[in-house]
Amino acid sequence: MGHREDLLEGAKRCLLEKGYARTTARDIVAASGTNLASIGYHYGSKEALLNLAFLKVTEEWGDTVGEDSGVDPTAIADPYERFEAVWGKVIGSYEASRALWKLQLEVVSRIEDEPELRKAIAGPQQEGRAGLAENFQGIDGKTDPEKARTAGLVYQALLAGVMVQWLVDPESAPSARDLTDGLRAILEDDRPV
Repeated sequence: MGHREDLLEGAKRCLLEKGYARTTARDIVAASGTNLASIGYHYGSKEALLNLAFLKVTEEWGDTVGEDSGVDPTAIADPYERFEAVWGKVIGSYEASRALWKLQLEVVSRIEDEPELRKAIAGPQQEGRAGLAENFQGIDGKTDPEKARTAGLVYQALLAGVMVQWLVDPESAPSARDLTDGLRAILEDDRPV
């Protein structure tokens, strides 16, 4: 790897270990085996490097969950079974990715005061929604972009909500079964008309 790649890998490690605000340029240089000048040369600023590193660790989590889920969403015909199987894998990944979820919350708390950070994650957030729709439900964003967009919005909202509940109190956070039963309760409204 060259300095550019080394810096990115070092920044990713620092973000997961220290968080966004506590990561210094010196931390990144120490983790990457490079020098301070290389940050400016390759990325323009520490913040630009951290923003890219944040996007990369988030993207890598999405790729890992999609690949390692062991669930082909298109192979499960029953939508509730598919929903529960995929959410079981996602929730099962939370403990191993706790540092990423803490980082996610920290970054979200900073976007109001850091317009460059907001700008850096806005476009990829939309791409991430399409990835969620594909990984969770097998929806191809190229053939059905509107369905992928709207399903991705819902999955992203659920993902963020479950993640927050899991970080606050894993014991009472929803399980895949809870989410599936809740979905049934919402969609199968049996109130008299």
